[in-house]
Amino acid sequence: MSGFVDLQVNGYHGVDFNCDDLTDEAILKACRQMRDDGVAACLPTIITDQIDSMARRIRRIAEAAETHAEVAEVVAGIHVEGPFISPEPGFVGAHPVDCVREATVDLAKQLVDAGRGRVRLVTLAPEMHGTVEVTRWLCDQSIVVAAGHCDASIAQLRQAIDAGLSMFTHLGNACPGQVHRHDNIVQRALSLSDQLAISLIADGHHVPWFALANYCKCIPNENIVIVTDAIAAAGLGPGFYRLAGQMVEVDQHLAAWAEGHGHFAGCATTMPQMAEMLGRHLGIDADRIDRWTRINPRRVLEG
Repeated sequence: MSGFVDLQVNGYHGVDFNCDDLTDEAILKACRQMRDDGVAACLPTIITDQIDSMARRIRRIAEAAETHAEVAEVVAGIHVEGPFISPEPGFVGAHPVDCVREATVDLAKQLVDAGRGRVRLVTLAPEMHGTVEVTRWLCDQSIVVAAGHCDASIAQLRQAIDAGLSMFTHLGNACPGQVHRHDNIVQRALSLSDQLAISLIADGHHVPWFALANYCKCIPNENIVIVTDAIAAAGLGPGFYRLAGQMVEVDQHLAAWAEGHGHFAGCATTMPQMAEMLGRHLGIDADRIDRWTRINPRRVLEG
């Protein structure tokens, strides 16, 4: 199977899109490897950091896409994940809490302008001050807005949907290990999954297979989007890798751990591996895998 569309790629095959010394050659290497692995299009993902650092990394990707046809063929846009996310433990995930910012149109514009028209997706926390206004502004720029790294209430999610929110980023992750048994962000998002595309990391670590199966039964088939959340380890295997200045350890089972093993920091599994495991572990047929890994994410990009 090929033609995958991956909306969340932090890095690939030894390349970290969030490093400050990223070269055209490295970006080309990652794009060529993704293409060899059957990925037709991806969104390099820039995660929370100081605004200037994020803008510089976004600009680097955009410049490479402008310069190299091979990059432009694979890079369908840029995903900005943060810095307008929840700073609360668990919800902030592997993002540096000291770099989380309240959302303002001015800051959003700095990040979008750095992308030279290539920012296609922004993940933010709808409960954070200013995000409704920012969501409206981003949608006016034809940018897809996703909730993620958040603890938004049902009312806040609905308000965000009214403002243009159309997606939820990696459901089941970026939340604490212990939450209210009924009223939690996973249940809230699932209750609104007829109105939102829901991305899921199908590596067997971020969400256990039995739980992923439950999520997939709740979410309309046309709204399920598989993402890798890949880091530089993707395609390489166990070892130590960098992600935006932090060290990530990938174990023998391809789980990618932040320092201290308290939570995951991206993913070391590739899209073809995820497609194979969806069939093997959950019995998902080829037509649905194709929809979840190619058709649905392509539709998200096309608005």
